[in-house]
Amino acid sequence: MNKCPQCDGFVDLSSKNQFRPFCSEKCKLLDLGEWTNEEHVISRPLELDDLD
Repeated sequence: MNKCPQCDGFVDLSSKNQFRPFCSEKCKLLDLGEWTNEEHVISRPLELDDLD
């Protein structure tokens, strides 16, 4: 079973779910807000190897 990274609810990871990896638009927007408020950050600068 796949869990939503925001609410731990069930999430369908197929292409039918337009909000994947989230279960809903609400969870997707909550996560975006956390990034916008800098509650989540990338801990180090990206390097070229990270993009592969």
